[in-house]
Amino acid sequence: MTRQQTREQDAALSRRTLVQGFAIGAAATMAGTGTALAQTGPAAPPTTITTPPRDFSPRGAPTTYFWDPDIIAVDPSFNDLAQPNTAIRRLYTGVLWAEGPAWSAQGRYLLWSDIPNNRQMRWSEDDGHVSVFRMPSNYSNGNSFDFQGRQLSCEHLTRRVTRYENDGTATILCDNYNGKKLNSPNDVVAHPDGSYWFTDPPYGGQLYEGEPDSGGKLNPRIGQPADFMPKKRELPTNCYRIDPSGRVDLVVTEDQVPDPNGLCFSPDYKKLYVVSTGKGPGDTGPGGKGEVFVFDVGSDNKLSNQKRFSDFMIDGVKCGPDGVRCDVNGNVWASSNAGRAVGYNGATVWSPEGKLLGRIRLPEVCGNITFGGPKRNRLFMAASQSLYAVYTATQGAGPG
Repeated sequence: MTRQQTREQDAALSRRTLVQGFAIGAAATMAGTGTALAQTGPAAPPTTITTPPRDFSPRGAPTTYFWDPDIIAVDPSFNDLAQPNTAIRRLYTGVLWAEGPAWSAQGRYLLWSDIPNNRQMRWSEDDGHVSVFRMPSNYSNGNSFDFQGRQLSCEHLTRRVTRYENDGTATILCDNYNGKKLNSPNDVVAHPDGSYWFTDPPYGGQLYEGEPDSGGKLNPRIGQPADFMPKKRELPTNCYRIDPSGRVDLVVTEDQVPDPNGLCFSPDYKKLYVVSTGKGPGDTGPGGKGEVFVFDVGSDNKLSNQKRFSDFMIDGVKCGPDGVRCDVNGNVWASSNAGRAVGYNGATVWSPEGKLLGRIRLPEVCGNITFGGPKRNRLFMAASQSLYAVYTATQGAGPG
């Protein structure tokens, strides 16, 4: 029996007990004993799907039960990954579109992008304070930290991947491939060999999140510095590897994974997961379908044996992935964008074989996730206008 089935059974038993108690209480009252009637029902916490819905703010009611009602075990093995005596918390709200959460182990803070506001935000672990970390951010999207604790950022406006060094300087890691300007780097992850792997879809071509291509009716120079030079798309949507030498290699083509978005390695770095999302601005290709593909990574950094990991259809609902991360056991944790399908936005958790294990429900579309906290056992979720977090019973693989 799954944890969810156990909860439903407990609720049914509680209802039967309630009915019996009500009958006894009513009889006693009619007999003139003055015995109070039984309670009107078992204490049930609000959730994302109740009316009224759950309040995730610090003022919200406690979850009441031992398990957070918005953490759902689909498979019994999820009970070994979810932490029972914890609750989902909304840490901050007030951004326009949250993306790219990344955990600094040295600084003990969570960094994320507020793309339309052209800034990066920081949540401090010691006191929960939130502040603007970097502004302007060049409309950064995905962020990460490498094995030396240096921040990596994918920038829409400048169409490049940037590394912030420990001495305070910044290094442009890549802004072109074979002399052609990148589209809008989206997500980047570090490899133990010193390389960086990133995706390059066209989503930064939106006026809201970067700069539209030059030559159209929209003027990309409005609101930008005087020396800003707009660009035009020159490349298909690919995935690249930046070698420690600086060489940039094409590792996944648009034909293999159209509109690549989030990506992550398995704990042993022998598999690479790549998200394929919907068609972006200026796309002439087929566009993605909200799926995740997995590749084998060879010792020569060549990818092979491409497979579709999952189509992310759950209960007939498309739970479109965006950001993905692996835990130390190889399970895949993915953000979920189910649009207006209340109760399916948040995060989904899958076994290495592609079996759905559990879901985490949020009241907002979730764009990106990462593991962090001092023990790297806390899942941070950048969801639309807010930042959420929940403790887990596992740890994230790799740096933030």
